Amino acid sequence: MKTTFVYSALLSFLYSASLLPSAQAQVAELSDIQRMVETLASDEMRGRASLSTDIGRAADFIASEFREAGLQPYAEDNYRQSFEVTKITNGKQAVKINGKPLKEDEFVLLSNAGTLSWNTASSIENLEIKAGEDFSQRFRQIVRENPNNSIVWVDASFAPMLARFKKIFSRENVVPKQEQTSDGPSKVFILKKAAASSYEISASTSRVDFPLFNVAAVIPGKSKPEEFVVFSGHYDHIGILDAVGQDSIANGADDDASGTTAMIALAKYFKKADINERTLIFVAFTAEEIGMFGSKYFSNHIDADKVVAMINIEMIGKDSKFGPNSLYVTGYENSNLAKLMQEHLRGTEFTFHPDPYPQQNLFYRSDNAVLAALGVPAHTFSTSQIDKDSYYHTVKDEVSTLDIQNIKSSIEAIAKGVEGIIKGEQTPSRVEKLK
Repeated sequence: MKTTFVYSALLSFLYSASLLPSAQAQVAELSDIQRMVETLASDEMRGRASLSTDIGRAADFIASEFREAGLQPYAEDNYRQSFEVTKITNGKQAVKINGKPLKEDEFVLLSNAGTLSWNTASSIENLEIKAGEDFSQRFRQIVRENPNNSIVWVDASFAPMLARFKKIFSRENVVPKQEQTSDGPSKVFILKKAAASSYEISASTSRVDFPLFNVAAVIPGKSKPEEFVVFSGHYDHIGILDAVGQDSIANGADDDASGTTAMIALAKYFKKADINERTLIFVAFTAEEIGMFGSKYFSNHIDADKVVAMINIEMIGKDSKFGPNSLYVTGYENSNLAKLMQEHLRGTEFTFHPDPYPQQNLFYRSDNAVLAALGVPAHTFSTSQIDKDSYYHTVKDEVSTLDIQNIKSSIEAIAKGVEGIIKGEQTPSRVEKLK
């Protein structure tokens, strides 16, 4: 009976393996994927926070992988694409409601102004985050899209979320260096515990320029060198958090050491395969977690009309909602990129799916966003079950929680799926530009 079971299992394994074309099965080795993920998500990287010196170690590791694979630097000899931002550090902050000071975790104050002083007589817009709304989405929408100085009254049910965002967003704020002459709007998110008949808000900030850098390499195209296909993932994470037990390092194994590893693995594979007629650009973005500064800089310094496609890879370390051998694609319906890639996966079990979380507006919330807005078929490929992932942005996002085989199958599917595009045989439709 035991012999029969083993024989049946072996037949099942061989049958499943036969569904994958032989070229696809050789894209990346499990051991190499494991090594890269473990390195990027190791404690020595200290969470890869963009505004820390720790990020440099991760950048050097990625550059060394590109160098050893024989890829050319994209921008600078050290594979970095450097730029500067202005880091705005918060000084003393205080909020009083009806004459009583609020606790530190009962408000989040975001301001680039040197000094801020508001009271009930000030002409300030009042907004709300109401019970039942998506707190994260509403918070980011107000920060990114509302042009006015605002006080945002947060329903008491969101007290834990507000306290969590306080830790993430109130350490410092960042703006592109060229924008530092403008303070921009200030936002104060206040936990609403009772009717506020009066308020007093004060804050101060200091500014310092801070260097950031993407890490990017290129494989020049043969017959179509002025047509680009971009593969990307962000290599930053959120650094050091309050300790949970003995652990204070947010290692970011899934977010996004998994995607960065996939991008590097694809770079190595396509360098060896030597099949690209179009130019391939591989880029690890910095500062995604604090405002997508790396992808914004990259996207604003490339001719978007020459970018044929962008495959951004974000959090692929676990099964998607659709099960094993699947990826979902943000903005799936906005171009035919995923459908073209699916054509090259005929005879395999792997499938690409539309984004199952449309209410999250993920298409414009990751590093593909700027190029997508400029008309590029730029999409994020992911497996993250964001509605269930309790490890997201915590110290528990460790390599031990990942399925390395899931990362491998995703790499293989992308490599095989994009083959017609990099060879110049297929050209995906353009995304409608944002006005």
